[in-house]
Amino acid sequence: MAAALALCALTAVGARAASFQPLEIVTKNGVHVFSVEMATTEEEKQTGLMYRKELPDGKGMLFDFSPEQQISMWMKNTYIPLDMIFIRADGRILRIAENTEPQSTKIISSGGLAKGVLEVIAGTAQKYGIAPGDRVAHPLFKGR
Repeated sequence: MAAALALCALTAVGARAASFQPLEIVTKNGVHVFSVEMATTEEEKQTGLMYRKELPDGKGMLFDFSPEQQISMWMKNTYIPLDMIFIRADGRILRIAENTEPQSTKIISSGGLAKGVLEVIAGTAQKYGIAPGDRVAHPLFKGR
């Protein structure tokens, strides 16, 4: 029985890791493409990037908080610093929380209504010139 449970756990982890989707952010410097894991279920949204030891540049996790709402996040059990990019339903970036503190229980707020949060490795926003108002292209967001 334990072997079957272990196999199921390994299969679930493998399937989740393989489910990456492209996401583009259009900035004044050009278009930057990321490969993102989707966090859509309550369990995926609660776990997020917790317990991971690394996140390569160009990879991330996109949280679906449909419908648009006030969002609060934290870094509990998250070992790597992140940039959290809060995105409105129309695909425009609302706010960026840069270089969040690993393992902190400090609440990080969207500061307004958002539909999604993109988590990427800390320094990404500065490296690519990503700023509030920039447009995110992904099926989760619809242009208005």
